[in-house]
Amino acid sequence: MAKVILVGADVALLEGLAQTLIGFGHEVSFAATVAEAAEPLDEDLPAMAVVSREALEEAGIGMTLPLIPGGAMIVYGTTHDQPFLPTKLQRATLAHLVLPLERHRLLALVQSFDSRSRTSGRSTREEPGDDFQLQV
Repeated sequence: MAKVILVGADVALLEGLAQTLIGFGHEVSFAATVAEAAEPLDEDLPAMAVVSREALEEAGIGMTLPLIPGGAMIVYGTTHDQPFLPTKLQRATLAHLVLPLERHRLLALVQSFDSRSRTSGRSTREEPGDDFQLQV
């Protein structure tokens, strides 16, 4: 199943999301900030990042978020306001969600992404290079 990193400061929300994702067989890791998520993850990069709007704003321009080639990001917040994202992040952003209200949509997106990546062959691990780090 998919390897997902949850990034944000709301520990209770992230714990609930993690329990749901783990219950469906996904591998989950945590980071409080984008900078913490960008630290080396023992060569096993996540396929998806679920990142809070606040964490993106705090990271500022120039931070990186390593994902596997073809990885995707989901941005979440508590309102429907969409943050301004640089073009490279906009292309990698799969959805903007309001959590916890749309947690079922999050699960559906992760499962759909995982299924499509296995079907297209993108789930196979390649040696990541600098091109596979999202610039925040």
